[in-house]
Amino acid sequence: MDIFGEHPSIPIGVAILIAIYLGACRAAGRKPTRRQAMWFALAMGAILFAQTELDELADARLFSMHMLQHLMQTFVIPPLILLGTPGWMLEPWMLSRPIKPIARLLTNPVIAFLIFSAVFVTAHFPPIFDRMCRDENFHIFLHLLFMASGMLLWWPILSQIPDLPRLSYPAQILYLFLLMIPMTAVAAPITLATRVIYPWYTEGAHGWGLKAIDDQVLGGLIMWMGQGTYLMIVFTFIFYRWSQREDRDISGPPAATAPELRVLPSGRVANS
Repeated sequence: MDIFGEHPSIPIGVAILIAIYLGACRAAGRKPTRRQAMWFALAMGAILFAQTELDELADARLFSMHMLQHLMQTFVIPPLILLGTPGWMLEPWMLSRPIKPIARLLTNPVIAFLIFSAVFVTAHFPPIFDRMCRDENFHIFLHLLFMASGMLLWWPILSQIPDLPRLSYPAQILYLFLLMIPMTAVAAPITLATRVIYPWYTEGAHGWGLKAIDDQVLGGLIMWMGQGTYLMIVFTFIFYRWSQREDRDISGPPAATAPELRVLPSGRVANS
């Protein structure tokens, strides 16, 4: 994978993110846990892969790789970044007086859901998507918008800041279930279309020898089935965590052991 070839801004951007992360640790005099550091490292690797290797395949007029790239930018990279970033690293600026009202608004589950849905659905309208394929600057802008709106989308599930809290487990399941609506609204018309929706894919040689219409169906299925499978895995994990908490609540704290009584030489009874 040549990450410095056609996309020098990508490794530079990743290096800046890593520098900010390490700088925040130094400023706070604290370290993330090993698990948090691992999640963050995976996020940086996912960015490099999605924005270089997958992007080059997509530029070869492979619509299916574009859809896989968009799923990574919205469903994989944002959760990894949130899991890898400790709350103490975000709190100083997200809870500052000028930022907190804005952060509280944008991380509200309804607002976050609507912003993400609007971005994702609008970006796949044929005129918008076709411009993305032809205009590199607009292409980069949309990819950044996918990741930013993805961060908002996943915040109610993975928040690390108690003042900007996560949803309850039942609400998380409902939230992700409703997410299938905008995703299906994009994927279904693409998968079921009988003609090529995006003209750019018909104007040159197509990667892997696929016909443009077959690649379009494959891309729609990747989005439709891929996001459905991914969300089912997340559902299962949330339900498991919920059931564990319910079991702890039902069993309650361990019963206190009754104090042992002993008889003193004077004949009095005392607790031991």
